Amino acid sequence: MNLVSVEQIAKSYGTLHLFEDLSFGINHGQKIGLVAQNGSGKTSLLKILAQKDMPDQGEINFRNDIKIGFLSQDPDLNPNLNVEESILASDNEMLKVINQYEKALENPDDQEAYQKAFEDMDALQAWDFESQYQQVLSKLKLQNLQKPVKSLSGGQKKRLALAILLLDSPDLLILDEPTNHLDLDMIEWLEGYFTQANMSFFMVTHDRYFLERVCNQIMELDQGELFTYKGNYSYYLEKREERLQQQETATEKAKQLFKKELGWMRRQPKARTTKSKSRIYDFEDIKKRAQQRRKDHDIELEINMERLGTKIVEFHNVSKSFDNKTLFENFDYNFKRGERVGIIGKNGSGKSTFLNILTENLKPDTGKVVLGETLKFGYYRQGGLAVKPGKKLIEVIKDFGEYIPLAKGRKISASQLLERFLFDRKKQYDYVEKLSGGELKRLYLCTVLIQNPNFLILDEPTNDLDVVTINVLENFLMDFPGCLIVVSHDRYFMDKIVDHLFVFEGGNIKDFPGNYSDYRTYADNKPSEKKDPKSETKAVRQTTAPEEKKLSYLEQKELKQLETQIKNLERDKETLQQAFLKDLSAEEIKENSIKLQEIEEKIDAKTKRWFDLSS
Repeated sequence: MNLVSVEQIAKSYGTLHLFEDLSFGINHGQKIGLVAQNGSGKTSLLKILAQKDMPDQGEINFRNDIKIGFLSQDPDLNPNLNVEESILASDNEMLKVINQYEKALENPDDQEAYQKAFEDMDALQAWDFESQYQQVLSKLKLQNLQKPVKSLSGGQKKRLALAILLLDSPDLLILDEPTNHLDLDMIEWLEGYFTQANMSFFMVTHDRYFLERVCNQIMELDQGELFTYKGNYSYYLEKREERLQQQETATEKAKQLFKKELGWMRRQPKARTTKSKSRIYDFEDIKKRAQQRRKDHDIELEINMERLGTKIVEFHNVSKSFDNKTLFENFDYNFKRGERVGIIGKNGSGKSTFLNILTENLKPDTGKVVLGETLKFGYYRQGGLAVKPGKKLIEVIKDFGEYIPLAKGRKISASQLLERFLFDRKKQYDYVEKLSGGELKRLYLCTVLIQNPNFLILDEPTNDLDVVTINVLENFLMDFPGCLIVVSHDRYFMDKIVDHLFVFEGGNIKDFPGNYSDYRTYADNKPSEKKDPKSETKAVRQTTAPEEKKLSYLEQKELKQLETQIKNLERDKETLQQAFLKDLSAEEIKENSIKLQEIEEKIDAKTKRWFDLSS
């Protein structure tokens, strides 16, 4: 069943042409993910589909009486209502009946009101929906229904808007970054909800696991053309690569044919027969195909990282509480060179507080944080870039200097740096407020890296970035030699970047040796901690011989990591030993000797631990 037909639509803002001549359809049951670079018009297309904007040309035909629900990045909610009133403000009669039933349960003495509410629930067969209503509110943590909308945070407003949308049960959902501001548990619940539900939606998201597991069709808006792939994200990646290779082959063939035809044209045949005129006409088409160029430009990320000393960051017995709630206590940790830590935990568990204590923007209740002398933080905050209105992109970068130092004594101008971040000369003189959400995040990333940090803190770095930019950022971070802390709800990103996790749970910070998928596997297979002491005692009495102790999941994971770490340390040791064969100054010999001693101590400690686990 066709829900929407889009025919040859176009959209521009002044001289900026986002797209033109786009045509596609959305059918019942299709779960479509839209992929495109930042600034190519994804949000504009969603607004047109949601009837919040109009195309400059073309038309969109909707099925009669279709009900469309739209989740924008910045939900438009009435600040004068509370959470419950906002949910009930929709035209969904079933929600109003459920609300009457809930209120009747709170006043058991009013039997007449209870009987009427019960009968209304029966008449609409709302019992299953009532269960869904409770589940949605619970999973999105919207239990305080009397809380005013104006007192909600940005993340709470996004969750409320999502709850309203799901409960309103529209025929077609238009979703702009639905996983933003959701914690990992919420994202995984929403993933399961969308996978199992018989619904239709068209969405933009940077969450690649979400695209992989939820969508059955991917659309890519690439350089003004729309390409459709009937499969999930993995299928899209495979077929996209095939398409690009075919395009490259076709262009190469056109170039060879163009050279041949160009020679014929230069000879200027005197007899202009019908056949030759046709060949001249075809020549223009061949020339156009031969001169086709993909405008693929990757962001070039490069920094002149400050040298890290031996002491980086040390946490000594650090604790912090707010409103009698303990976020973490007695936390001890020493960061080492090249550490790549992911931070996970539910909203409100203390992740942002921890980062503020780390960067000395907040004092702990107990303990202390010691920072190394050579430490230089680069902090990419979730709140984004704060720029005064009326400021141009080039002016933002020039605040850091006309010329930016790079590695090996090189330097580039502020304008050249912006070009590396895909802002052309014309775009550089636009006002910052004209940028799309993704372009603004890209500019912010530029201002963080321009300061040449050796300890990067990235708080939700992938929000609003397109998949292409995220891939470039991932490759840069994998080669980044300094320390790295990542707070992200992007599970794919976390799996690729981090080596271990700080898990904020139950007022403590647990150090988990693995990435997010490893942690989920561990958590899903974790045995229940509640045991029957009587059955335990009985089992002990019945045991006649001690059972062989097996390694836990964490110990198995640690054993594998130790093997890799020891191998890398041995390689570093060999490199240093080879360096002593060269002509070195007394200072270099001393520095290398200290490094060699540190490596040998690490090898001894890790080898001892490896033997302990192996035995």
